[in-house]
Amino acid sequence: MFGKKGDITLKEKLVSYFEIDQLGSTVRREVLAGFTTFISMAYILFVNPSVLGASGMDKGAVFTATALASALGCFLMGIFAKYPIATAPALGINAFFTYSVCIGMKIPWQTALAGVFVASVIFLLITVFKLRELIIDAIPANLKYAISAGIGLFIAFIGLEDGGIIVADKSTIVSLGHFAGTTWLTIFGLVVTAILLVKRVPGGIFIGMVATSILGILTGMIKLPTTIISGAPSLKPTFLVALQHVGDINTMQLFVVVLTFLLVTFFDTAGTLVGLAQQAGFMKNNKMPRVGKALLSDSTAMLAGSLLGTSPVGAYVESSAGIAVGGRSGLTAVTTGILFIFGIFFSPLLAVVTSQVTAPALIIVGVLMAQSMKHIEWEKMEIAIPSFLILLGMPLTYSISDGLALGIIAYPVTMIAAKRGKEVHPIMYLLFFVFLGFLWILNN
Repeated sequence: MFGKKGDITLKEKLVSYFEIDQLGSTVRREVLAGFTTFISMAYILFVNPSVLGASGMDKGAVFTATALASALGCFLMGIFAKYPIATAPALGINAFFTYSVCIGMKIPWQTALAGVFVASVIFLLITVFKLRELIIDAIPANLKYAISAGIGLFIAFIGLEDGGIIVADKSTIVSLGHFAGTTWLTIFGLVVTAILLVKRVPGGIFIGMVATSILGILTGMIKLPTTIISGAPSLKPTFLVALQHVGDINTMQLFVVVLTFLLVTFFDTAGTLVGLAQQAGFMKNNKMPRVGKALLSDSTAMLAGSLLGTSPVGAYVESSAGIAVGGRSGLTAVTTGILFIFGIFFSPLLAVVTSQVTAPALIIVGVLMAQSMKHIEWEKMEIAIPSFLILLGMPLTYSISDGLALGIIAYPVTMIAAKRGKEVHPIMYLLFFVFLGFLWILNN
């Protein structure tokens, strides 16, 4: 009887704190929404170690860091900001970390992680002093859409390459791969995931990964792990490494890397937060209530994530799955955070989640991110040209920062040519020179 009374008391506290009644929801619906969101984004537990592992980072440590950083962000977003928005290391920026910074620029992952830490400190400071909104506002909406879509194309390109669907070719640069062996796993996963998403099945990306893993095990292409549940992998290989290498951030190239971490996280998180707030009906007079708390939550999670050992953490668009089933309060995000904690104990599954399993997820996430292209004003050439350079530049240069540089350098030029130079924010002119310097450094 005592336990039952305690449960009722807890339920009443949850309803009161998260204002569930006022939002027209129930505790059961919020918990279900949190579970739905987790299922929709659980793939990041396995994709992030795969992506960051390519930089030389310990996959087990990244797995644990991903789970803990995601959980912390969810708890902050739910308890402090009271939004049904989940957080995790963002896809796209993790690809920039590995493929552009570590592999492309040949910067050690320890130094790159220090760059994430420095960027997160700046991120937190400008959030506290409310400068974040000012900087976000300086970047034209069209370029924000182009950056988001460009990252999506870059992610999809990586997925197609990882899965063997496209391969390098001396004559044509790239060409269609040979459909044999493990490439069929990627094709199977892509077809299954696409069908699930078209039918709007919650957690379609995650279910597609599970189905692909099962097929790989049944066909002998993937070895079955000896166990499924185990203790959490040690954080020791990555924990506080960022702090130990802050002194390495001492060149113009690395300062630009930090700036890029900062800018890309800006665009991704700001756009996602506003989009989800609109979906949930939170926007009032074109403004998002408690936006300061939401921004502080994700910037704090980003700082913690860098210390734990992962790429920048941000709001996740997959939160839309939970919102779609009725999630309206912070309890949804808290539930998702709790499930991320439980997820730590399933690390042996990392061996099952090969690049062929994660490739379909990367391709589909690319599709989702590319949808922002529809908002670009293509009929205005002064907008279309820099936007197109960003979109095409990111996958073809195999670098998010290079694509970003091409578009931001072109933007003031095309706007001046269109006699609209006065509409360009001073910060954009500053970024013009910053990225000119960036490209000069890369080529010298």
